[in-house]
Amino acid sequence: MGAFVDGARPSPELMEEISRFFRLLSEPARLQLLCLLRSEPLDVSSLIQATGFSQSHISRQLGQLQRAGLVSCERDGSRLIYSADDELVEELCALVQGRLRQRLEAQLLQLQAA
Repeated sequence: MGAFVDGARPSPELMEEISRFFRLLSEPARLQLLCLLRSEPLDVSSLIQATGFSQSHISRQLGQLQRAGLVSCERDGSRLIYSADDELVEELCALVQGRLRQRLEAQLLQLQAA
């Protein structure tokens, strides 16, 4: 395994935390919610309309994203407005999108060369 930020190998405990974080992001529903909330703050009703997910499913996923610090929530009257304003969300999305773009471009070049 490669080095992490400080150059040291991560402890087993840190590896478990990292693994939990990636498992959190591996759920398509959570990714979809993050992408929606990345573009604009929304309430649960708007998220239901945009995704077709049930209220309980959205609430469960939002709770997990909130505990991970990826989503924040503010009260607006009787509504709760959620947003993915954490800079980490933007950085992760940009990193993953860039990597996928590179892979697709490389595959396209291989196909054109064949």
